[in-house]
Amino acid sequence: MRKQLVVEDFAVLKGPLESGRQSPSSLSFALLISIFLQPLMFYLTYYVAAETTLFPNVEKVQVIHFWITAAIILLCALYAIPAVYKRSQRVQYLVSILIGQNIGSGFCYLIALFLIGDQVDVTVVSLISFTKTTLIIGALIFIATSIRFYILLKRGQYRVGSKKEAMRERFETKSYLPMVIIGSTGLVFVIQYVVRMFDWYDIEMMLVAIAFIGVFFTMLFVLPEQLVILYCKFRFKSFNFDKNGYLKSEK
Repeated sequence: MRKQLVVEDFAVLKGPLESGRQSPSSLSFALLISIFLQPLMFYLTYYVAAETTLFPNVEKVQVIHFWITAAIILLCALYAIPAVYKRSQRVQYLVSILIGQNIGSGFCYLIALFLIGDQVDVTVVSLISFTKTTLIIGALIFIATSIRFYILLKRGQYRVGSKKEAMRERFETKSYLPMVIIGSTGLVFVIQYVVRMFDWYDIEMMLVAIAFIGVFFTMLFVLPEQLVILYCKFRFKSFNFDKNGYLKSEK
């Protein structure tokens, strides 16, 4: 394996940038939407899902999460302004990562925990045990995905034309196996836990809680790729856009 990674090793990661899905203007639109979406998620999390939950220290969690969300919303409003994001595309991309993680890994995960803590037979001890286990599974997903990404980069699997497309697809499918095993094992654990431990009277709420735990795992799965693209935006000019909205040349 090569010791030093160069811009060609990350070429495939330019796809979302080249298509315009992650251009500064597109991210600006997403930031504007999140300004209204995050307060809504905050309300659903702490004033609906947490209304009668047994989850401990909800008030403290709410205060801390309020200030974090408020800071992110302020950044969203700032980096949705063209005059700002055109001069600081890297920070704008970082803000977009924070938004996704706050909504997916933050609000969705907490809603799931609060819904589980609202069931009749739940105890604080079982809630804490469940929280610790799902956090460990999430950490394993993030670590396994990060290691996979590093190995693929070192092997040149993100170089354009490094292998035939069919060969790359087969390699990618096999390389996802560890994360699939961890994620599926985690979801099986979640399903078994909520079914056996709690007397669910509302099957819809149970499905919502399980789905939100799945969103939490998914956000941790995509986080390494987001961080690698952010790294590329800081290291390489060609991962950034010029004033006219076109990707810059490395030269």
